[in-house]
Amino acid sequence: MFRNLTLLHLPDNAIPEQQNLVDALDGARLRPPGPLELATQGFVSPYGRNHDVLVHGVSRHSLITFGTEARLLPTQIVNDALADRLDKLEAERGRRPGGKERQRLKDEVLTELMPRAFIKPGRTDAWLDHDTGWLAIDTASRKTAEAVAHGLRQALGSFPATPIAAQASARLVLTAWLTGDALPDDFVLGDECELRDPGDDGAIVRCRRQNLGADEIREHINAGKQVAQLAVAYDGRLTFVLGEDLTVRKLRFGDVVLDQLGDVTGENAIAELDARFALMTGEVGRLLKRLEILFELA
Repeated sequence: MFRNLTLLHLPDNAIPEQQNLVDALDGARLRPPGPLELATQGFVSPYGRNHDVLVHGVSRHSLITFGTEARLLPTQIVNDALADRLDKLEAERGRRPGGKERQRLKDEVLTELMPRAFIKPGRTDAWLDHDTGWLAIDTASRKTAEAVAHGLRQALGSFPATPIAAQASARLVLTAWLTGDALPDDFVLGDECELRDPGDDGAIVRCRRQNLGADEIREHINAGKQVAQLAVAYDGRLTFVLGEDLTVRKLRFGDVVLDQLGDVTGENAIAELDARFALMTGEVGRLLKRLEILFELA
C-alpha cells in the first residue's frame, strides 16, 4: 500500500478511460538505457519483474508504475579520469589543454565510461480514479510526482493533471486543528508537527514524539508560528502527516483496516495486490472526500 500521497487532479472532461490508458502505456514502456544514454523512463508492470501487464484495474481504479533506469556515473570518477588525460597531454606537450579541448576530452571520457556504469532502477506507483479524476502518486516529492505526470502526458498526448488548490489557507486550517479550536470530530492529533513563522526566512520548529497539547507548543503558536505539517489519525483507520500543500506523508493503515485482508496475504502475489489495492482505494477514497470538504478543494 502507498506510504505517501502527492495529489493531482484532472478535470472531468480529461479523465482517460481505462482501456485508453492501457493502450497508451503499451507504447510508453520503460526500456534499458543505450550505451550512451544516462537515463531512460517509462512504465513497468505493477506486478513486478517478468510481467507485461502495465495497468492493474479494480472497478474504476487503475494502478500503474512509473519506472526509471539511470546510469550511476559519479562526478569524481569522471573528474579523475579527465585529470589523468590532461596530465598525460600536459607531460607530452609541455602545456595544459585549453577549454575547448578539455570539453572534447571530457566527452570522450563520458563516452568510454557510460557503457560500464551500473544502472540504478527507480519505481513509483500511482493510482488514478477514473470517476473523480484524482491521481495519487506514492511519493512526497513534487519533482517525482511531476515526472510521473509528464510520463502520462507523453503517453496519452494530453493529461492536464494539476496540483490541488485549497480555497482556504491549509496552513491556517491546520493551525486551528492544533490549537483544538476546529479539529474535526473524526480526526485525532498525532505526535508530530512542523511549525513555521509566516515570513519567508522565518524560524522552523519540528517536533516528533511530542505531546502536541503541551504548553511549549501553544507558546510557539501564540508567538505567531503556523502549522506547516501535522500528524493526525482519521476515523481510527488511517494515520498520516498532512502538509500545508496537502501532501500526505507516512501514511499507515490501522489494524482494523489490515484485518480485512484476512488470509489473502502471501497466498498469491497478484491476488494480494488486488486485495490491497481495493482496500487502499476504498480507505483513501473516503479520506480524499473528507479533505475535499474540510479544505474546500478546487
